[in-house]
Amino acid sequence: MAAMKPRTGDGPMEAVRESRVIVLRVPLEGGGRLVVSVNDEEAAELRNVLNGVLGD
Repeated sequence: MAAMKPRTGDGPMEAVRESRVIVLRVPLEGGGRLVVSVNDEEAAELRNVLNGVLGD
């Protein structure tokens, strides 16, 4: 299950590997960023869901 982390300052959308997890930082309307930590399996599932929406 993805772990929610505290809101951080504004910035670009990014994904970085930290140890055994991938940390996603997504900008939010109104300021700040949503920070979510996912493992490889969850990241692959997220990719599949987004590809389904985007049609890739």
